[in-house]
Amino acid sequence: MLMARDIAWQLDPVLFAEACGISPDPWQAELLRERPRRALLNCSRQSGKTTVTALLGLTTALYTPGALVVIASPSQNQSGEMLRTLKRLHGQLDGAPGFATESVLRVELENGSRIIALPGSERTVRGYAGVSLVILDEASRVEADLYQALKPMVATSNGSLVLLSTPAGKRGTWYDLWHNNDPTWRRISVPASMCPRISKEFLEEQKRELGAARYSEEFELAFIDSDTSAFNSAIIDAAFSDEGVLPLWF
Repeated sequence: MLMARDIAWQLDPVLFAEACGISPDPWQAELLRERPRRALLNCSRQSGKTTVTALLGLTTALYTPGALVVIASPSQNQSGEMLRTLKRLHGQLDGAPGFATESVLRVELENGSRIIALPGSERTVRGYAGVSLVILDEASRVEADLYQALKPMVATSNGSLVLLSTPAGKRGTWYDLWHNNDPTWRRISVPASMCPRISKEFLEEQKRELGAARYSEEFELAFIDSDTSAFNSAIIDAAFSDEGVLPLWF
């Protein structure tokens, strides 16, 4: 009976999500079933991006014995929160492999799989290889060096990379990946209007409190220049361009 159930969960991850107490939204169900090797989740606050990514991490650890799942973010506390979500989902399952060892920042399952929450520093995340899944939370707010340190972890394992975030201006790795038209990335955009759990009343309240620019980033997924920047990104980019500029000694 348990074997038949596990086969059903593997064949349809939506059934697995429901067993964890989650009724996936259509975009979440599509992501769980597709399981792309490269995914960018540009999603509104409270849209369910953390939950669906935690489900991807949990299924990887449960159904790939000996798998290594790495979670990174701007801070170790944030990475730990993602791991906490994953452990909460695991606690809803009956008959799943239990935790052989468990701490705030890592777990090892009885099938030998590990899930590790890492700090947000390039200098302290190196050393992991053969990773099955790398999750980078709040990707718009991490330094490029961190992303570059994480990506080689899947070089020999054919592992997956999932980056999730809301926008944070028109610069940085997240902005570049979202706009570079690289076809190897599956791009998913989920504004607040697509989330049935966020009311119109709440969004109107947020718009009044945050202002139009900040609201458009957090809930409408707009890539905009920071209100605090003295120069917009177009001016900054032009300053670092060699086009049309003669050297002083010419």
